[in-house]
Amino acid sequence: MSEDRERFRAIRHAFGAFRRRIRQRRTQFGSVRRGVSQTIYKQTTRLAGEERVNSWTQTYRDYRERFRSFVHQYIDPDAWYYPYLKNGIRWTLISALMLGVYVFIINYNFLYLTGEMPSVTELANPKLNQASEIYSQDGVMIGKFYAENRTPIKYQNIPKPLIDALIATEDARFYDHGGIDPRAIGRALISLGRDGGGSTITQQLAKNLFKTRRKSNSGLLTRIPFIRKIVYKSKEWLMALKLEQNFSKEEIITYYFNTVDFGSNAFGLKTAARTFFNKAPDSLNIQEGAVLVGLQKATTNYNPLRNPKRSKERRNIVLGQMAKYKFLTRQQADSISALPLLTEYTPENPYSGPASYLKNAVLDYVKKWAEENENGYDLYTDGLRIVTTIDSRMQTYAEEATSEKMKALQRTFDNHWRGRNPWTDEDGNELPGFIDSVARRTERYKVLAKRFPLDPDSVTYYMKVKKYKMRVFSWNSKRGYDSTEMTPYDSISYYKRFLQSGMVAMDPHTGYIRAWVGGLNYDYFKYDHVKQGKRQPGSTFKPFVYTTAIDDTLINLGPCDRIQDRPFRKTYRENGEEKVWEPRNSTGYYTYSEMTLRRAMARSVNSITAKLTDDVGPERVVEYAHRMGIKSKLAAVPSVGLGSSDVSLYELVGAYCTFINDGEAIEPMIVQRIEDRDGVVIETFQTQRRQAISPETAFLMRYMLQGGLQEPGGTSQNLWSFNLFKNRHEMGGKTGTTSNNSDGWFVGVSDKLVVGAWVGGDDRSIHFRSTDLGEGAKTALPLVGRFLEKVYADNKFRNLQGPFAKPAVPITKDYQNCYSYEDESAAESDSTGVSGESDSTFVPAPPAPDATTPPDTSGTP
Repeated sequence: MSEDRERFRAIRHAFGAFRRRIRQRRTQFGSVRRGVSQTIYKQTTRLAGEERVNSWTQTYRDYRERFRSFVHQYIDPDAWYYPYLKNGIRWTLISALMLGVYVFIINYNFLYLTGEMPSVTELANPKLNQASEIYSQDGVMIGKFYAENRTPIKYQNIPKPLIDALIATEDARFYDHGGIDPRAIGRALISLGRDGGGSTITQQLAKNLFKTRRKSNSGLLTRIPFIRKIVYKSKEWLMALKLEQNFSKEEIITYYFNTVDFGSNAFGLKTAARTFFNKAPDSLNIQEGAVLVGLQKATTNYNPLRNPKRSKERRNIVLGQMAKYKFLTRQQADSISALPLLTEYTPENPYSGPASYLKNAVLDYVKKWAEENENGYDLYTDGLRIVTTIDSRMQTYAEEATSEKMKALQRTFDNHWRGRNPWTDEDGNELPGFIDSVARRTERYKVLAKRFPLDPDSVTYYMKVKKYKMRVFSWNSKRGYDSTEMTPYDSISYYKRFLQSGMVAMDPHTGYIRAWVGGLNYDYFKYDHVKQGKRQPGSTFKPFVYTTAIDDTLINLGPCDRIQDRPFRKTYRENGEEKVWEPRNSTGYYTYSEMTLRRAMARSVNSITAKLTDDVGPERVVEYAHRMGIKSKLAAVPSVGLGSSDVSLYELVGAYCTFINDGEAIEPMIVQRIEDRDGVVIETFQTQRRQAISPETAFLMRYMLQGGLQEPGGTSQNLWSFNLFKNRHEMGGKTGTTSNNSDGWFVGVSDKLVVGAWVGGDDRSIHFRSTDLGEGAKTALPLVGRFLEKVYADNKFRNLQGPFAKPAVPITKDYQNCYSYEDESAAESDSTGVSGESDSTFVPAPPAPDATTPPDTSGTP
């Protein structure tokens, strides 16, 4: 008992000491207040004068006295409750003033204390981070670019049960409050959050819409842990009130479903419905809607893919809430809760779908456009609608043709190298340490080398010993991949055995790219062989030599002019060093016949091209190639005419369009127009044209390209094996094969379409050993042939078939009398017993053209 008395006495003593300290502090504060008041008085009198300040002070005291007298008429100042009432009013006013100051600081980020708030304009017109969508010319969406994968929807497309589920779970009094729910806040404070938080749907929208908790929106006070939460909550309250003033409840619901993060990189209801259930939002049933609403508590813990058990439990809680607030009957809720959790996971990849390789080109194009115009558009957040020149059906045919032909070609390549590695030197010997050198260039190796700088054995272990589970590309699997275990070293060796390809189709009159296939499969091979990759074009570069010889008035040759096929030797200096160049024909011999330029190009005779290059000058060849659209750097050396400088398939096909377009060089186009998120056209892009060669030269070169199919021994005659030549259709083309068969090329031209293809290994050392297997006519040409076969079989593209257009200008040079009996005899006698016809492994040449029109290659030979 005495101990309790002593304890009580100690507590009373401590409380008394505390009260004395409070009085002492109050006295000190009063002294400070008086000192501050005196200082303010002195400074004010110095500025305004003592008489004027005294007048203001007296006026203030008079008004205060009148107010007291007025109050005292109704309230007895001697009443016991008067001091309490007086202090209550005083502290209410002080609190209101402090609240006003706090709101001012929050709203205007005073002294950078709390971080920025959205402006009035931003609150009235909030901007969602919206994915930009890429469309084909015929209106098919082929891809997206996004920071947050979001596609907005309208209120009428949101199912009513989903709205009911959200309100029942997140904000039961949504339609009764103005953005803040005092009852919910009180409940959260009393239960310390155990019975749910106090945030309304409008507050959650404010947080999602304006990213209130990002570092960029923080201030000095938000660096303090406890204060940070108060500041963030205060911001959300203020913004919720303003949102309620600017928008209806339906608009707030719509904004909410368009902004919320559902996890699995799905932002907004439309994307979430497609990702988790592969449905449109208005097709969601009650239980599926409950799953999505349940995700709002924790997108990871209740993810139906990662945690199906928890997701189902959370779904049933949502259904229970719907029953509690009479959106469902108890019987309905129990019945739906008993259903299994069913999902159909359909994740979106920005590079999935058709034209995967094109998307990087579109990305670069739009970024460059935005930078050059300084318009501030962001491809990842502004919801742009980018309409490309791609035709979705042509793109599908191009991808199908590539898969079909490359799968068969890879089988031939694997059989050709069975039991051996395909990376060899000039003499056909396997390159020692080839995979090691490739491995050392990989990011994995660089990371390991940095991690174990003094322990190469560890690097070797993780590269060559330790196996990892992985998916690898496979032509043999219906899924397109095999699941296996490999070391990184083995995976490099595995992938290096694949032949790669690229194909692009272009409208020669508009410059529109119609199809773009940059590789085998973007998921496994990211490198684009249409525009990014550059390789030696081989004989596909020869038309630029013949163009120079025909168009240059100093040379002024024509298709029927003749040059002898004989050895060519050139001595020249390069970088101060004397060199000798002696090109050989691909046949290994010379006919010594006087060949027309048309036949020489059709047969791809190296000696004649080398002689022509020397006659016109390598510099002129380079100049003409650049005029027509080749932008890569070309070395003006004697071998330039045989394609010794690297170019891309993209620029090569664009340059060939000059032959079909009456000599006008046309810039390839991949984007037609760009629209904003509301469908308003921001910019429409126009084709850029310039006259590169004369229309007569363009016509004659088109006629020369037809020789690849018509002349005996023409290297493009494999094209006859495809069903392309109905409706009087005419085509020309040029094949190309580089040294050791490292690269196979083909560019085919018709009046409405120019198509080019390339086939080769990742490295130039990976190739066929035999020209019979590795030449462009056997590797690249079949891709173009099969693609066109599919295109022309589609009734939509019937108009693409037909003869070439008549020449737009009078043709002054002879091109109709190139055929002669003497020429044929010379070719036969000089070919060591192999006739000109037998040089073609495909079909005899068609009959000579008549005297008025270019050759007609319609029909099957």
